[in-house]
Amino acid sequence: MKRVLVIGCPGSGKSTFSRALHKKTGLPLYPLDLLYWNADRTTVSREIFVERLQEVLAKDAWIIDGNYASTLALRLSACDTVFFFDLPLQDCLDGLAARKGKPRPDLPWIEPMDEEDEAFLSFVRNYRAATRPTVLALLERHPEKRTVIFTSHKESDHFFDML
Repeated sequence: MKRVLVIGCPGSGKSTFSRALHKKTGLPLYPLDLLYWNADRTTVSREIFVERLQEVLAKDAWIIDGNYASTLALRLSACDTVFFFDLPLQDCLDGLAARKGKPRPDLPWIEPMDEEDEAFLSFVRNYRAATRPTVLALLERHPEKRTVIFTSHKESDHFFDML
């Protein structure tokens, strides 16, 4: 396990798991949000995002944390291990609520307590129907990758107990 993807619905616990995996393994951690977003909540161009991502993919070892379906195939081609957080919607919504107002090392700003991003919440609510099938189909195309699917936080906690 040298080149690791951590993917799943926002709020599912990807970043928390990625930080713990980084601490346990010493593998460098690269949150996709830090490659894509600026501190003022603007995004970099697609070209710059892909360029930054390719610089990470060229390294010998890494953990890449994040979704970004537009680059998932590229990341899957380069990784050896995938952790997919396939949690129920309510767990993801609870995760989003729990992180509001708290600084996060994987995001260049603090999410305000009183702000709701309806487009983002809609993406989360529709993830299982709209995005999850695409992710599963891409994973099926890469049977050579070690793939671990977590359907609960208990399963991901148990993984660390076994590591």
